[in-house]
Amino acid sequence: MSSPWNNYGLPFLPGYSFPDYTKSAFHRPQTLDYKNGYPLAQRLSMGIGQELHLSEQLSTTAQHLSDLSFGMPGEDPYGASDRKVYEPFKPVYVALDKKVLCFKAFFKEEFLNSSEEYRVCPVVIYYHLEDDTMTIVEPKEENSGFEHGKRLKRQKIPKNDHGEYYLWKDLNIGMDLKVYGFTYHITQCDDFTKEFMESEGIILNEPEPTPEDPYIKKRKGSPQPHTQPSTTDKLHQFLTMDGKVLSFSALGEDVNRQYTLPVTIHYFLVDDTVEIREVVYKGRRQNHFPVVMRRVKIPKKMKSETFPTCVMEISHLDVDEYYSPKDFQLGQTVTLLARSFLLCDCDDFTKKYYKENHPDMEMKPLEVPEKVDTPQKEKLKMAAPQKNPPKVEKNLENLNKVLRYKAKLVSPYPEDKDRSFILMYSLFNQTISIFEKGTSSFDSGFLLRNRHVPKPGSSQENPDLYSPADFAIGATSFLFFLSVVFSHRFILTDADLYVLKYLESISDQVPSQTLDSLRQKLSTQSNNGEEVKSSHVSQVF
Repeated sequence: MSSPWNNYGLPFLPGYSFPDYTKSAFHRPQTLDYKNGYPLAQRLSMGIGQELHLSEQLSTTAQHLSDLSFGMPGEDPYGASDRKVYEPFKPVYVALDKKVLCFKAFFKEEFLNSSEEYRVCPVVIYYHLEDDTMTIVEPKEENSGFEHGKRLKRQKIPKNDHGEYYLWKDLNIGMDLKVYGFTYHITQCDDFTKEFMESEGIILNEPEPTPEDPYIKKRKGSPQPHTQPSTTDKLHQFLTMDGKVLSFSALGEDVNRQYTLPVTIHYFLVDDTVEIREVVYKGRRQNHFPVVMRRVKIPKKMKSETFPTCVMEISHLDVDEYYSPKDFQLGQTVTLLARSFLLCDCDDFTKKYYKENHPDMEMKPLEVPEKVDTPQKEKLKMAAPQKNPPKVEKNLENLNKVLRYKAKLVSPYPEDKDRSFILMYSLFNQTISIFEKGTSSFDSGFLLRNRHVPKPGSSQENPDLYSPADFAIGATSFLFFLSVVFSHRFILTDADLYVLKYLESISDQVPSQTLDSLRQKLSTQSNNGEEVKSSHVSQVF
């Protein structure tokens, strides 16, 4: 509120006010500022128009009167001054920011149709002094059977039906706080809450213990009897035997009733299943189906002696006994699904398992019988394979090396006249690929990809494959696909310069006719002014 008198001592009435034309600022000063992200209140010292505020004018006048009464500033004729030093003004929301009162309480929750009449649930009540709001949180407790967390979000809690809300002065230890149908009994508080209440003149009651939950007390008082888990329990077997496998090296019986097939028998202790795999080693042609018998439980004895053998699926109700670890003895023969296997050796874990669980069984390795030839003995001993032959090493040098030719399809049909093909011969694996360049009538794509192409008239047992020595410019070749019915005839019309360089490097293995046709074709292009590059045909591709 402004003063009713102006600076000249005259009242604010018409004709008694004089405008000050020297003023240039008429904005209101700011009283709120932010520092490091926190609001700070500033004391109002300047008024509108950069004039001193009324409070500053009074302070200046009082200081001037004090100086006249007690002398110059800094002089204190009466010794120590008893004048009060006022602290800077702070709003309530700044002074009480982030100050929270904490009370511990509990409430009883009743249950119908239960052996326990009620459950004691502890909670924590937070009172925010900044805006007089409250939050109720239920702490998490393991194995309590309840979903804990925030029971009441931050809000003002009504005290009665007259529009009043709970304040911090209404809270005390030992009282019942009724909130939306629940009664919370306050038992304790933290040190900050106790110090704040005592500073405001409120005496807190003595802390009370939180009663124990009847259900938790009953569960602790009568523990369940502990029984030793059974060795036949599936859960116990899974927890103790998961990932443990017995491994045996054995010889399988072949069609001549001789033990010549090296296999590995795996017995999984977690579920008593058996798996048989053929031994795979380096230097041996790998079988496409190395699993001789998939992982399955193998019945040893059926309940009925006349059980039909044609049944494909056998249930546990039909089996009296399954194969167990005690049925696998080194040096003896075990019959699994009508096929016999001679157990020769086992790994260290298997030996340790039998020593601890079946000490009466002696796991002594069996020597390989004399009727097994030397290569198969080496397979069982897991000997290091021999080095790859020089032919494989030579092929590795030719990795990613391809000879490219341009070809035309010899066909009686006029629509095949403009079709163009790229014949590619891989020096690494001696395979042929044919790619067709797209036209208006035919799409582009591979006509043949990475296939060994035998020459016409060669046998299936010993096929004679096409090689670069057979590909002469102007020559025709028969390419047989899956059947002779789908034969095609191609004539080679061009080649890369790399083809000629490669064939000249092995001229002793290439007919002179093939080399002459390539030299003549490439020299003709050079004489006609055409640029011959190593990627001549690959550009077409």
